[in-house]
Amino acid sequence: MSDRITVGQLYTGLKAPNLLNRPKQTESSTSVERPFAQVLESNLLKLSNHAAKRLEQRGIELKHEQMEKIGTALDKAAAKGAKESLILMQDLAFIVNVKNRTVVTAMDSATMKDNVFTQIDSAVIIS
Repeated sequence: MSDRITVGQLYTGLKAPNLLNRPKQTESSTSVERPFAQVLESNLLKLSNHAAKRLEQRGIELKHEQMEKIGTALDKAAAKGAKESLILMQDLAFIVNVKNRTVVTAMDSATMKDNVFTQIDSAVIIS
C-alpha cells in the first residue's frame, strides 16, 4: 500500500473526489437574515390558526409583556413535565401545547363562564 491517507480525509490519493470540490453557495441566497430579537420572539410563543381566529373574534390583543408572561408560564409548566396546560391570566384563559410552545385556543372572561376545560394536565395561574 503506497497510497497516502491524510488526517481528516476519507479518500486515498492526491486528488479529492468531485463531491468535495463543489462550489459553496452564498449565504444570502439561501437564508434571509432576521434580527436576533425577531428570531427570539418567534421561538418564544406561537399561535395556532384556531387561537389566532379566537383572539380576533373576541377582540383580544396580546401585548408583548403578556406574551412574555405566557412564555414564562410555559417554562414553569415544562419544568414540571406538563404537556397540555391551561394558563389563566387576569380575565383571559389559554390552552397551550407545552412541547410546541403553541397557544391552541384563547378565551376571555365571557367565554370562560360555565365552561369545562378538558384534555389538560396542568394549570398555571399568572397574577
